[in-house]
Amino acid sequence: MKPKVIISTQLRSRIREALGKLLSDVAEVRFLTDWTSSDSLKEIRDAEALIPLHEYVDEKLLSHASKLKVVSRFGVGYDRIDVEACTKRGIYVTHTPGVLSRAVAEPTFALMLCLSRRILEADRYVRREWAKAGRATLPLREDLAGKTLGIIGLGRIGTEVARRGKAFEMKIIYYDKVRRYDVERDLEAEYVSFDELLKTSDFVSIHVPLTPETTSLIGEKELKKMKKTAYIINTSRGPVIDEKALCRALEEKWIAGAGLDVFAEEPLPSDSPLIRMKNVVLTPHMATHTIETRRLMMHTVVEDVRRVLAGKAPLNPVPEQKGKIFTKAAEAAE
Repeated sequence: MKPKVIISTQLRSRIREALGKLLSDVAEVRFLTDWTSSDSLKEIRDAEALIPLHEYVDEKLLSHASKLKVVSRFGVGYDRIDVEACTKRGIYVTHTPGVLSRAVAEPTFALMLCLSRRILEADRYVRREWAKAGRATLPLREDLAGKTLGIIGLGRIGTEVARRGKAFEMKIIYYDKVRRYDVERDLEAEYVSFDELLKTSDFVSIHVPLTPETTSLIGEKELKKMKKTAYIINTSRGPVIDEKALCRALEEKWIAGAGLDVFAEEPLPSDSPLIRMKNVVLTPHMATHTIETRRLMMHTVVEDVRRVLAGKAPLNPVPEQKGKIFTKAAEAAE
């Protein structure tokens, strides 16, 4: 019998169907909607690979998955996967780093441009006011050139953001746990302390994974350190920013505005204060929503699942599993 692979139905229908076709020659593919129901857990019992989107893969689920060899996350963030529990069980956890770095960097700059040039306000003006006699004149906007871009987290995505900032003739500063001398050399980026970045940046762009350490990384104290003319951009994970503190900062004008693609609760509730604010640009967690990026993510997931089912190590393990070799998959393939 072919090994069973379970794919999340939260993935777009075209993507999950394509995943199924690409794996059908080596696996029995099943699609599951609710991974917590008793029927789903029975289905997961003999699965050897899981491809989740937003599902939690935790101790409860893993206790029902004795044959599981790999959890291949469709995306770069894996905060809903209990990596430690998977590692103890000899289960690989993979994700899709690298293939979406440029895709996230582009909307990061789109948000910055919308804020600095007030693109949404200009669009409304053209539709409602421009042709009217005695119309008001829109206020002047701001250049990106010459501004300081502060990047929190200079990994793959942060580096692509820095590259674009350099092209826009911005001054690049960054803070990360690991100093990136190569980026400093290539893009003239400057390493600074966390506090200095907050105090001196005109734009603060966040590119860190969601971990216990980064949860509420930006709160009231941090927002009050920023310039009143500064903007904050978040295309990483919503809980990295204390959303209540951010709403207060925007309402009381501690900062000039925010561009947000991610939120503490998604979808963003219709009664969220963010929705009525004019100094905020909001997008629905869509930074990687391009045809090209999703195609690359899909092939990355398929390759890693196929490798593990064949008894090989995956190419894209999460950082916590770098260099680890688990025998479960190899023994089963022999």
